Amino acid sequence: MKLNKLIFAFTLSLFFVVAANAQDKPSPAKTAEGTVAGAKITINYSSPAVKGRTIWGDLVPLGVIWRAGANEATTFTTSKDITVEGQKLTAGTYSFFVIPGESQSTFVFNKVAKQWGTYTYDEKQDVLRVNVPSQQTSTLEERLVYEVKSDSFEIRWEYGKAAAKIGA
Repeated sequence: MKLNKLIFAFTLSLFFVVAANAQDKPSPAKTAEGTVAGAKITINYSSPAVKGRTIWGDLVPLGVIWRAGANEATTFTTSKDITVEGQKLTAGTYSFFVIPGESQSTFVFNKVAKQWGTYTYDEKQDVLRVNVPSQQTSTLEERLVYEVKSDSFEIRWEYGKAAAKIGA
């Protein structure tokens, strides 16, 4: 009888440990959504944390293609044709990458939506690349955040941010 109680207690404690860890993922899945220029925009990404690290130029090297999140490549979906920084992007789902820079970054939309990081990234599959200003902020953004605004979308992490204008 004591053995059964001991096994039950062990199993119950193991369940609580697993449940607690499942809720505190290092890079939880997030979604940013909004309507811009009549199109529903959905950005799916994994949101890593700063955790005291230097992000831009260290963890994420400048001038190198980055998956724009953690784990799988970030995806960008538009329900209608739009323009991004004045250039046409047809309706669909794309993997979204960033080539970060100090004063200017490149946003990359790639037609292979399902990718793990940048391991199989192929530049020949890019459908759109746009240059956007990179900015430093005075406010720490602990977790990577995307935000869809009324006329743009923005990425923020640590003390950096970049945004692209969206139109019809």
